[in-house]
Amino acid sequence: MSDKNNKNILYCSFCGKSQHEVKKLIAGPTVFICDECVELCMDIIKEENKNSLVKHQEGVPTPREICTILDDYVIGQTYAKEVLSVAVHNHYKRLSHESKNTKGVELSKSNILLVGPTGCGKTLLAQTLARILEVPFTMADATTLTEAGYVGEDVENIILKLLQAADYNVEKAQRGIVYIDEVDKISRKSENP
Repeated sequence: MSDKNNKNILYCSFCGKSQHEVKKLIAGPTVFICDECVELCMDIIKEENKNSLVKHQEGVPTPREICTILDDYVIGQTYAKEVLSVAVHNHYKRLSHESKNTKGVELSKSNILLVGPTGCGKTLLAQTLARILEVPFTMADATTLTEAGYVGEDVENIILKLLQAADYNVEKAQRGIVYIDEVDKISRKSENP
């Protein structure tokens, strides 16, 4: 008789728990899923949606969306995240308008200079921006840069690294982020005889 009862017990097709071990077991055409697995799947989907920005008609995420995602990865630096979010939004909006050849509309280009002590999150902010915007990222040390590249590294090498990060896709590299670190050390280096 117990053999007959075991045949009537239903199990979750994902985790293998029986109907008696879970609150609810939902039946599909050929499979079953328990409430715990559904909740786990919802958490996974929620996390994936959080990591990808909502694309609008223009394909440009809003500053608030950018800042919200930065808040998930970078603690503190509220003002820097807000300024970066607006600057990044405006930058990609400008790129979007340029590709549409909109006459009469001019959006100015801006570069960003992050200043702060070692370990405050400047590099993390830039890397996180690149990751959430799904654009290539490269980093260069300003102290090794030279005009012609005779001794150190020249600008062409930085762009080459960006192109490599974009898997040699020029269009993707054009939307990438170049992060130049240690700019403050250039003046100290030039002060020494």
